[in-house]
Order: sequence, then structure tokens, then C-alpha cells
Amino acid sequence: MSLENEFARVRGGLVSHCYRMLGSLHDAEDAVQETYLRAWRGYAEFEQRSSVKTWLYRIATRTCLNALQHSSRRLVPSALGAPGTDPDNLAARAPELNWLEPLPDRLPNADPALVVEGRQSLRLAMVAALQHLSPRQRAVLILRDVLAWPASEVADLLDTTTAAVNSALQRARADLAKLAPAEDQFREPPEHTRRALLDQYARAFEQADLAALEKLLTQDARWEMPPIPTWFNGRDNVMRLLRAKLLPEQGVRIMVETSANGQPAFAWYVRGRDGIFHAHSIQVLTLTTAGVSAVLDFHRPDLFSAFNLPNQRSANHAAVAS
Repeated sequence: MSLENEFARVRGGLVSHCYRMLGSLHDAEDAVQETYLRAWRGYAEFEQRSSVKTWLYRIATRTCLNALQHSSRRLVPSALGAPGTDPDNLAARAPELNWLEPLPDRLPNADPALVVEGRQSLRLAMVAALQHLSPRQRAVLILRDVLAWPASEVADLLDTTTAAVNSALQRARADLAKLAPAEDQFREPPEHTRRALLDQYARAFEQADLAALEKLLTQDARWEMPPIPTWFNGRDNVMRLLRAKLLPEQGVRIMVETSANGQPAFAWYVRGRDGIFHAHSIQVLTLTTAGVSAVLDFHRPDLFSAFNLPNQRSANHAAVAS
């Protein structure tokens, strides 16, 4: 198989791998492009002691580690400090910070089986937790626990010993256990309940039905809005935010369903004075059997293109969507 064909076959997996390392779709795509360029230049010297796929993942991991030498970790607002309680006193946007980005599920060349298999390790809460590990710890944990590489291969890639890899893996697992949600918190409701919950959420949000939204949120619901540093914790505080910002008199909204990080998501459009619906934010939801437990509401209209969504929609689209 040619390098071009093999690269095309594994590209989706490489993007996911680099995203886990870097916490940004844009940075991951840059790293994958750099991986291909390095592989192309070095293909003549490739000794075929491993598969082309493994060789590409080795290059991608080194590329990510190099990139992390020159950048800070990706953040979510809840990593910055205590939650807020006053929706009229939001901190100013901080676009200069490196914020975590969502990963669209429908990436080109993505293997659906791999998407399902790696779903838990791609969830936003997990990727946010990974950002707290050192770059080498991150690489060790992803290569060993997600890609299931032998410790000897990881040691060879990182120019270290198998004992050092095993020690780094133990520390990474211990640190991650303190930072990441417990596995049972990832348990979503059955499909029919999930479907009803998402339909009710979209309808309530479009209609600014605050009473309905309150019933859908869990008691410990969390709401974050990067690049706005202020975040809200607990249903009462989240509802205080929504009552202040989601006003019925502001007019019609459109919620277009999509998915990111193996989680349900919505693209939120708001009608402007020109009558056109403009991209506002991408909401990624965490669902539990009790309801919506977290919303990461990325106020980043520039992300819409990554989800293959337009930045504007006409009133006719709104009628179809509703």
C-alpha cells in the first residue's frame, strides 16, 4: 500500500490522537499535516520494522510533543477558579488564553468503529483532564491505555526505559483519577430517553422556555462558555444565568443538532436585525440518566466550519429546522 493510501486510511485516527494530545482540532490538523510532510520526506529511509500505521503514529506523537514545548495547556473555564453567581458580572472574554476546543464526530476518513471504541477517551471532560498531565505523561497514557501499545514500544519512541514508562503510566493514571469524572458518570440514558431529552432541550432553548429547561437540568448542572472565563455550577446558578441571557423577547433561535467528542451537541443560531440567523455558539452536552449535567457552550462562531455548518442561515432554513 502506498504512503498516500495508508495515510488517507488512518488520517481520522491520527487527528483524534493528536487532538487528545493537544486539545485543539486546529492544532491537531496542523500536527497531522506536519506528520504527513515528515513521513513523505523520510519514507525512503523507512525500514519497515513496524507497520506504516505505527510509524505514522510515532511521527505524530513526536510532532505533538514538539508542539507542546512551545504552547500552554488547553483550558476550560472551570480550571481557572471558583464558579460565578452573578450573570450580570461576567468576566471579559479572554481569547488570548488557550481554550479547549470540541472535536466534531464526523471527521473525514474517520472510522466509525474507532469513534465508538475511543469515545470515552475523547469526551470533553476526559480531554480537559488530560491537559493537566505533563506532555510526556499524556503521551504515555494515550499510547498505553488508548492505543494499547506495549510499554517497550512506548519506551523506544520516547527514548527511555520500559520501567520509566510503567512508572510514568502509574503516575498519569493516579493524577487522571483525581481530575477526570468517574466512569459511571459517563453513563447516558437509554436511546429513547436520550432522544426525548435532546428534543425537549432543543425546543425549550429555541422557545426560551425556562421552566422546561430547569426540569431538564440536573441539580449539579455546570455551564461553561469559553472564551468567557466565568462559569456557573449548580442548577440554581445556571438558571440565574439563563434567565438573564436567554430572553424570550430576543426572538427566534435555531438549534441544529450535531455531535462532538462522542457527545450530543447543538449549533446555536441567533436572528440578527437583518433577519438572518447568525452563528452564535456550539453547545456540547453531557447527559446522565437524571438529565443534562453539563453544557460547554463554545462562543466561537469560527468553529462552525469544522462542523460543516454555515455561519448564516435564512428564515427559510429556520422554518425547515423547526
